[in-house]
This record gives sequence, structure tokens and C-alpha cells, in this order.
Amino acid sequence: MRRHAEERRRSLESPVEFWTEAAALIDWDVFPSTVLDTSKAPLYSWFPDGRLNTCFNALDRHVAAGHGERIAIIHDSPVTGSVSTLTYAALLNRVAHFAGALREQGVGVGDRVLIYMPMVPEAAIAMLACARLGAVHSVVFGGFAAPELAARIDDASPKVLVTASGGIEPTHLVHYRPMVTEAISLAAHKPDACIVLHRPQFESELGPKDIDWATAEAAATPAEAVPVKATDPLYILYTSGTTGKPKGVVRDNGGHAVSLAWSLAHVYGVRPGDVWWSASDVGWVVGHSYIVYAPLICGVTTVMYEGKPVGTPDAGAFWRVMAQHRVNAMFTAPTAIRVIRKEDPEAKLLADYDISALRTLFLAGERLDPETYHWATGHLGVPVVDNWWQTETGWPVAANPRGLEPLPIKPGSPSVIMPGYDVRIVDENAVEVPTGAEGNIVIRLPLPPGTMPTVWGDDERFVSAYLTAFPGYYATGDGGYLDEDGYIFVMGRTDDVINVAGHRLTTGAMEAVVARHPVVAECAVIGVRDSIKGQIPRAFVVVKTGVQADPMLLRDEVVQLVRDEIGPVAALKSVVVVPALPKTRSGKILRRSMRAIAEGRDEPVPSTIEDPRVLETLKPLLQGD
Repeated sequence: MRRHAEERRRSLESPVEFWTEAAALIDWDVFPSTVLDTSKAPLYSWFPDGRLNTCFNALDRHVAAGHGERIAIIHDSPVTGSVSTLTYAALLNRVAHFAGALREQGVGVGDRVLIYMPMVPEAAIAMLACARLGAVHSVVFGGFAAPELAARIDDASPKVLVTASGGIEPTHLVHYRPMVTEAISLAAHKPDACIVLHRPQFESELGPKDIDWATAEAAATPAEAVPVKATDPLYILYTSGTTGKPKGVVRDNGGHAVSLAWSLAHVYGVRPGDVWWSASDVGWVVGHSYIVYAPLICGVTTVMYEGKPVGTPDAGAFWRVMAQHRVNAMFTAPTAIRVIRKEDPEAKLLADYDISALRTLFLAGERLDPETYHWATGHLGVPVVDNWWQTETGWPVAANPRGLEPLPIKPGSPSVIMPGYDVRIVDENAVEVPTGAEGNIVIRLPLPPGTMPTVWGDDERFVSAYLTAFPGYYATGDGGYLDEDGYIFVMGRTDDVINVAGHRLTTGAMEAVVARHPVVAECAVIGVRDSIKGQIPRAFVVVKTGVQADPMLLRDEVVQLVRDEIGPVAALKSVVVVPALPKTRSGKILRRSMRAIAEGRDEPVPSTIEDPRVLETLKPLLQGD
């Protein structure tokens, strides 16, 4: 571990030297003379006097270097029966024209553009076009319902909304236009225009403010890349399922480009010309960092997959994509591997495909259980590497640095802390705990480049949400421990966020929706273990006094309500009617105690509990399927 340890030591003791070297991986219009600005601590900024354009770094410089014919994007869409490719030169041409189309709608430096798209190349084109103009994009996952979309429209105040007529799932079509129309009607802010990508599988008429994508792109004058300050925002990404005002994670241009260029090469060991498949969605942080920006900044071929690579109708679809496109490295969530193992426990379908190009499988987004790790390692015959990070960090906090120094792999751990991150394990009083003891995972400030500098439009909220619980540290909200070799074990969330198949969702958002059902008096939603998705939400509801509710009918109505308000991504299917919820004497529901029972942890019951018998009654319901 000598090289990793030395680089990490250097990044913490001499961050200016370390990150100045990393900044050389990027083309700058003005190379930064100042690396870290601490004048507004705890709000830090990286490369404050540097100027660059992220889109230029992702496209123009590769074409100028003679790599224009290298494949930039492979779009694999089994749901439409098609595979297509875009070279770097072709992608640059389309991005420049679409940037011109946005410019004709008045979009310029600092303006926001909301993108609500399926997994098609145009989603990446729209993101890069915004970056080309110095505009700020906010991509919203296509699984979110109209109220969630409306909340993001109001918070970001986009000048233009970019969408498609619909998304295509293996078993059904998802019509986007009705959801977009409803969201705009619900939102107080009204975008000036809506650019719509028509897909042949959908009938879609344009409204008064709608513009046809193909027509706009074809008629536009190509736009050149506009240099912006390194500290200017590149995008806003809203954390999933928030209640009230959404919490928009901001990513800057300079630190983002530097950290992604460094991490793809050093953490993931991916080189220019490699084929990389990140099986996620552009609506999530993985899609931003490792479907679009990191691969293209590094001159890599990135696979965009439309559909679900595992599940119906064939677990072999996973291996087919690897074999057909000669994938060298892949990133997905442990859920995907668990689904494959469930459908094909002996991995017999793998024998039909040549995946010899694969060097490494990376898994993240939720805890990688040892059983899944051993299954994947045994059948694939390549290193299976866990890595841990968050929407807020933008790139891995802990991993096995395959391009820096491949280390021994320990099941159940995302490996060691990456350079730039000063991670500590502390108790509730911010005192470091002994090696091997579990506590709160925190990161000493300043966070490295590429991490969130603030919450969109609300510095105070950023400080109160992340920097106040443990002064001098960023609170990750995760708990875990470090072993004697420096490997970190992340055991789960310490707050009310649950992780459903790699998607972070707040139980509070679901509770707010469940509580609106007319017969529900009060409720609690917690995450319980699931063999496939890692965690799934389970709602415990108390019905109003005197109301006779059919439990099955109530379940169906609550599930539909959550689906309508938050979207299918919430995955709420279990609704249990209970006579009472465990509370403190002051009336606070003991969600932490409920989670502890559901997770099989032996945690003392708080002395403030109002009636211990209520918690005992719930035990079989909390621990059962």
C-alpha cells in the first residue's frame, strides 16, 4: 500500500501541490494560480481564478488531438431493438448545434436548463450543450412524478425545459409529455420554452411553447465553447425524495473536471480508448459523473443502456452487452448482481458470451454483501471492487485504486480512503473512536475538488445540513468503522434516508404522502432489508379512531398515492396497519429503534419511551417479510 499511502498523505499534507498536478489533466483557458480559497470557510472553493469549459474538455480537445473518429457513445437499446454509435467528432457537431438552439432561446452563462429525459444520447447532448454555453443544467430522473418535477422547476427556475415524448421500459411506455404539462401547471415558475425530442413510439403534439428538437437542432448555428470561472456552477442535482423545498447539490466546473479526470484514471484504472459501461441513469449522480462527464473528459467510449440490463426477460442481457461491446470495465449496483444470481444462480448463461475484455467490475450505491461479492468474483474471474461515495461527493470517497495501486480486496468493505479525503470515525460528541469501533463517518474539511461546494441558492442550508452536527467536518450520514489495515466498512445510514437499489430516498418524503390518505392518523416509514434491492420501504400506519379500513384496500391506495406523488422509484409495496407506533413521552416516533429492530441490531430502547409494549408488539412485523 506504499504508493496509495504516499499519494494520500501528500494530498492531505500538501494539497496545493497534489491538486495542481491533477489540474494538469485538464485544458484550461486560464490555468489557476490559486488552488484553494479558504477565505469564506467553511465554504471552500477550488481553483478560484482558473477559467475553462467542461464541454471543450469532454469533446473539442479530443477532436483537435486527432481522435475525432474514436467512438464516444454506444447507445444500446434492446427495448427499441437498436444499437447506435456517435464518434467524438459527430457528438461535438450535435452538441454544438444543440447549444446553438438553446442560445436562440436566450440561454447563456448562468441560466438554468431542466432536463427530463430517458436514457438516449440526446440526454448527454443536452447536458454537454448547457456546459458549452456556461449554462447550468438540472437533470431530473424520468421516474419522478409531476409534483416532484414541479418542485425542482420552482427551485431551479429554468429558462428552458428539455424533454422527450417518452421513455421505454421492457414492459410498457412511459409518457413524459403529460407529466411535464402537469408539472409546469403546478409550478409557480414557468419556463420560457420546452424543447421536445419526438420518439416514433409515441404520439405527441406540440403545445404553444413547445419546440421540436430535430427542427431546432438542424436550424441552429453551432455554438463555440464559452470559458467560465472554475467556481461557476456546472449543474444542480436534487437529492431524491426530499420533503418541502428540494435540496439541490451544486457541482462546479473546475473541481468537477479535475476530480473526474483523476478518479477515472486512478480509482477505476480506465484509459483513453477503453470501453466503459456504467449501468445507471443520467438522472442520478453516477450517470452525471461516470456515464457522461468522466468518460468523455478522459477520451473513453461510454455505453448508454436504455432499459433494465437484468430482470425480465433474460439475465443474459447483462453479459450480452459486455460481450458485444467488448466492455473493459463496468460500474453497477449490487442489486443488479443479486437479481442475476436469483435468476441464474449457477451463471449458466454466462457460458454463452465472451466477456474476456472485462478487467474489473465495480459495484457501488449500496452495501456490497459478502455473498454477492463471492458469487460475482467466482463466476467472472475478475476483481470485483466495492466503492463508496455519495451524490454530495460526486466521486469515490473509498475504493480500491486500480489505476494507482491495486490493493487486496476485503469482502464487505469498499476498501481504503481515496487521496483528498480525510475520513474519521467519531462518536456523537465528534470524538474519534478506536479502530474497529463503529461510529459516524465524517470527513474533515475542506472537502477535495469535485465535491459539493454548497446547496443551490442556500449556503446556510448547506452548513446546517452537512457541517453543523460535527464542527470542522462534513457529516456523511453513514455509520461504519475502520479496521487495522485502514479499510473502511460502511454499515448503513444514520438518518432517515434509505437506499433502494442504489437510489437514496428519504422516508420523510414518503411519510408526508402516506399521511395525506384520509383514513391515516399517523405513520412511520422505515427501510427494511431486501435480498434483491438491499432496502425497501415499509409503511406502518395507524388509522383514525372509529374508521374501519380494509387493510388490503388501504395498502393499494397508499401504494398508488406514493407512486403518483413521488414515482415508481419509491418502491413502496408494504403497508402494515398497526394499533400504535412507539413514541417518546414527548410524542416523537422512535424511528431509530424501529430501524434497529428491522436490521437485527441489539440497540438499547430509549428510556424516554412512552410504552415499551408497543415496540415489542411491532417486532415480528418489523423483522418479517
